Amino acid sequence: MNKMKFIHTADIHLGKTYRNSSGEAERYQDFFRCLSGIVGDAVRESVDFVVIGGDLFHTGQILPKTFAKTIEILHPLKEAGIPCIAIEGNHDWIHRRNNISWMEALSAMGYIRLLRPARTAEGGYCFAAFNEETGEGGHIEIGGLNIYGLGYIGAQAGSHVERICEAVTTANNLLIFHVGIWKYSPVEIGNMKIEEAHPLAEKFGYVALGHGHKQYVIETPAGRPYAYNPGAPERVNFGEEKYEKGYYFVTVADGRFAPEFRPTDPRPMLVEVINLDGAIDADSALARFREQITARLAGLTDARAPLLELKLAGRVGFHPFELGRERLRLAIEELAVPLYVEIKNHLSLLARSGGEEVIKKSLAEIESDVLHELIGAHSKYQGREEELAKLSLAIRDLVMKGEVEDDELLGLFGEQV
Repeated sequence: MNKMKFIHTADIHLGKTYRNSSGEAERYQDFFRCLSGIVGDAVRESVDFVVIGGDLFHTGQILPKTFAKTIEILHPLKEAGIPCIAIEGNHDWIHRRNNISWMEALSAMGYIRLLRPARTAEGGYCFAAFNEETGEGGHIEIGGLNIYGLGYIGAQAGSHVERICEAVTTANNLLIFHVGIWKYSPVEIGNMKIEEAHPLAEKFGYVALGHGHKQYVIETPAGRPYAYNPGAPERVNFGEEKYEKGYYFVTVADGRFAPEFRPTDPRPMLVEVINLDGAIDADSALARFREQITARLAGLTDARAPLLELKLAGRVGFHPFELGRERLRLAIEELAVPLYVEIKNHLSLLARSGGEEVIKKSLAEIESDVLHELIGAHSKYQGREEELAKLSLAIRDLVMKGEVEDDELLGLFGEQV
């Protein structure tokens, strides 16, 4: 195998934005700017190829302008003769297969090499050689390195590992696989257990993962790293504000892979709990709100407009609805101009009855209590109430976003319970 170098990225999420927000257009461009920077690095470093480990797009049904912009961003790779090898993630999927997908269109046009294996009648895998004319195939060879692609499988990914390995008979192998590991992505759908992944280390020198938005490395029981997840290079969702963001720049020499994690420059994101405990009225609570927001924003060193998620917490002497979202947004705009603000009101009312203080729980607290009670009522799950309650609420949020299918949700429950 020749000495070579490549870039491994994943979870770009082109097309992601905040609908009906003043920052919609700017947020939409963030993800293209991020990919453009990675493409620029690839051309400047003259890499042999680029790997995209799934979720190039945020949804399978993208806008035509998103497709056109993607072609514009990927064109320098094509012009430089650098293959861009990609697989489909769960966000790239088109569940109605009567039309060609956007990923297939990019492959047919030569902007990416979309790797997708065929399946045998017995349920095995067949990685046919990639056909440049049709833009189809499951395996491509570059400089003596055999690259196999396997997109998103779903909740039962771990049970497919043996069949994947059986289908590969070459040496010097790399696998691109859109799957997460439960240990590092506890609320993702389509993960597998870490012990289920270990057989891949015997067949592949490098497993290029995608799916989870946090960077991590998987090692064999003996301590040899073999699978790498770069995470999303831009901050996609709230909760990612503390993740290191970047991609892997990988050098291959004498059959050995040497990955270097290189940082990207994502938009600043701030997730803060605003403590209003004990405030007797909405005006005093608003004053405390302004004070705490000012202190938090003072710590930002990035000049770009930030993404803010604010969680109001505490027991207060007024009805939480008096501190409405619009009133809070106006207060924030007096202090800063964030690109987008999401406010979660977890305040609970501290009332008096017969001379005694009575605490009325917030909706979030009531939901959590009910779930704890329901889960704990089943002897099989006693002791896991907190874990499974959080999982249930996470699934609720995924359903509300409308980004997952019913069978995926059932699979997530099956893996955990």
